[in-house]
Amino acid sequence: MLSDLDKNNEFFILIPSLNPTNDLIVYIDELIKNNFTNIIVVNDGSKKECDEIFKAIERKKECILLKHETNLGKGKALKDGLEYFKNLETFSNFVGIITVDSDGQHLVSDVKKIAEKMKENPNSLILGTRDFSKSNVPPKSSFGNKTTSNVFKLLYGVKISDTQTGLRGIPSGLIEEFIHISGNRFEYETNMLIECILNKIEMIEVPITTVYIDNNSGTSFRPIHDSVSIYWKILNSFIKYSVVSIISCVIDILLFQLFLMNFKFNLSPTVIIVIATVLARIISSLVNYILNKKYSFNSKKNVKNTIIKYYILCLIAMIASASLVSIIYNFTKIPEVAIKIVVDTIIFFINYRVQRVFIFNK
Repeated sequence: MLSDLDKNNEFFILIPSLNPTNDLIVYIDELIKNNFTNIIVVNDGSKKECDEIFKAIERKKECILLKHETNLGKGKALKDGLEYFKNLETFSNFVGIITVDSDGQHLVSDVKKIAEKMKENPNSLILGTRDFSKSNVPPKSSFGNKTTSNVFKLLYGVKISDTQTGLRGIPSGLIEEFIHISGNRFEYETNMLIECILNKIEMIEVPITTVYIDNNSGTSFRPIHDSVSIYWKILNSFIKYSVVSIISCVIDILLFQLFLMNFKFNLSPTVIIVIATVLARIISSLVNYILNKKYSFNSKKNVKNTIIKYYILCLIAMIASASLVSIIYNFTKIPEVAIKIVVDTIIFFINYRVQRVFIFNK
């Protein structure tokens, strides 16, 4: 029977690196001592002063060095490492690959935790999650991660404690899929989480030690540029969904007005209003359905599998809005319009999640 130490060589370690210090060599030596004997290091266009560090790493028989002549981004470094791993003749012998940052934030003892959890859950993405309530966490890191975590919860219905963790266990069965995820910089790791949510791949969090060295001064994260990229990926479909909703609303109002102006039948105003409302809503909702399917959620599912669910959702949302506005008004006597704005805003977010998860999901 293999000891726990021997089992560690069933994993590859992947370290994307930009302008490392000699501490990276020390860290790799510690990994090797703990029998992580298959290590890929990607030099992502580091400055010339780091050449000796990478030469020392390349001389180690346990290490494979890949190099980018210019900085292509952490996401690209990770994908190139995954591609190399996938093309190994011995690929099928390994449980998976563990990604580790090169700045010393991930203790080897935590890498071992990820390895153990991967053995127990060979089809899941394993995330090493930090505790951002610790006193040693820089305020901007704490605020940024907590905000992103809450946005994920609101839009995707999944609570992820540490959305930017670089310590991840990727099982061999997911490597091919993860290579083709978009993004070449820090947004790649965000896209990985979104892909798991959309494709119902289980994500398991493993608490790890929260380490920040020199207030995280060694990070290559660009606060404005990379934050914009990350939030664009998170909010992309929601922004499209919101724009489609506005377009549909405008169409609904214009059609309503058009029908009112052109009905020449001898009917009561109430009946004409009802007919104009129904016709306008049928057309505008169909536009909303088509645009959401094609652009907001990029769904490949056929119409038959989605349109009935979509209109059931529309009916439920309409009934829920009318019922809640009526109930709340009767209890509080707050103006109906004010109540409706709040109720419909909540329903708007719920509709987004239901459409993404249950109607237009992949």
